[in-house]
Amino acid sequence: MYELCPETPADTPEVEALLDLCFAPGRTALSSYRLRDGVAPVGPLCLMLRNDFGALMGAIRYWPVRVGGRPVLLLGPVAVHPITQGEGLGALLMRESLTRAAEMGWQRVMLVGDMPYYQRFGFWKLEDVEMPPPTNPDRVLGLELVPGAWAGITGPVERETGGAAAGLREMRREGCTEVEPPDHSA
Repeated sequence: MYELCPETPADTPEVEALLDLCFAPGRTALSSYRLRDGVAPVGPLCLMLRNDFGALMGAIRYWPVRVGGRPVLLLGPVAVHPITQGEGLGALLMRESLTRAAEMGWQRVMLVGDMPYYQRFGFWKLEDVEMPPPTNPDRVLGLELVPGAWAGITGPVERETGGAAAGLREMRREGCTEVEPPDHSA
């Protein structure tokens, strides 16, 4: 059994340590981090998975950005502890957070990532959306939470400067639920 909880400010150092473990040094120099700098994450969508011993096994984060003046969710990073990679925890975090994003009224999501992994969640290459350099344009992917939500939206990805996001919640364990590990026996 896992506990799925929204990330709180108290969790940030532990989540950052997991990201350091899962990603190459220099990850914060990527263009997506420049879009996040000084911007509050979308707190209700920043989720963590803890095992029965309370150890952090996975985390996912979302940030508000704009493309063509329209609000967009920037997904990432998503990380799963190396000892549980391949067990479906990343997919669990993806599906749960995307469901919550749709329930919150978000219409579109984007990320920078590998098409072979993310296409199973419905992501496809965004042709006319430009991440800041040096991002490989083939890795800029989008998902519609509402049919047609990406239609006609083009241009550079820009930092959100308004108050579109709710920051991380202060209270620990607010909104936590128990979730079953993915079943791989089928």
